[in-house]
Amino acid sequence: MNIDFFMMQGAGNRIMVVDRRNDEITPPSAAQLRLLGNATTGPGFDQLMWITPADDSSLHANYRVFNADGSEVEQCGNGVRCVARVIARGTSEREFQLEGPVGVVEARLLADNSVSVSMGPPEFEPAKIPFIADLKSDLYSLEVSGAEFDVSVLSMGNPHCVLQVADTDTTDVGELGPAVETHERFPARTNVGFMAIRGRDAIDLRVHERGVGETRACGTGACAAVVAGQRLGHLSHTVTVSLPGGQLVVSWRGGAEPVWLTGNAEFTSEESIDL
Repeated sequence: MNIDFFMMQGAGNRIMVVDRRNDEITPPSAAQLRLLGNATTGPGFDQLMWITPADDSSLHANYRVFNADGSEVEQCGNGVRCVARVIARGTSEREFQLEGPVGVVEARLLADNSVSVSMGPPEFEPAKIPFIADLKSDLYSLEVSGAEFDVSVLSMGNPHCVLQVADTDTTDVGELGPAVETHERFPARTNVGFMAIRGRDAIDLRVHERGVGETRACGTGACAAVVAGQRLGHLSHTVTVSLPGGQLVVSWRGGAEPVWLTGNAEFTSEESIDL
């Protein structure tokens, strides 16, 4: 069976988008996803976004998110922006309501073809992240490889652990990332962000993504890092996040307000593959 797809990128995050709104089929199996996600055996991606009709006819589409390791996950900020660009093809509409695994997401196409998406409010209750802790806190002490780290833990629809570092270039993401991702206090594993604060409106960030490894960008990771920095009093309402693959802008007004993520979503190719 052949499927058509778009290869896209958002801040360097490699996104494969499959639009099945007109002829729904079952998504690839975990084994097929691993082959597709590996650049040696398939197109290679960090995340695959699978688009189908929304259950609610007032919404534009439904999307599901799959990682390169074959797992299905809750959210991908860079991927949602790519979904919005795909849905916008052939229409004059600039605002879209998308149905995802964790609820409805609003997406807006801007004049420069960048996309803003409402990622919903952050979740700090440990049981809902999920994270094992007796009480909710802005900082937790986490023992990793014999060392203690002060970390922020929250959910942006998917779990995140944020560590503040002096310099992202010299941080051993390759060792610490997997160790934190699989820490016993994260029952569903976690994404891991390494944040260096450069001012009240700018941070550097590297992200080890759950089920993928380090990627060039992570939209929900950027949101989580900015929210963590704001909660600790270090960052302002709107922050530019510099990742290895490019820049994203994150805005949050606190409380139950949604976190807004803005960045590019670019087509790199349009292809077909036989599953």
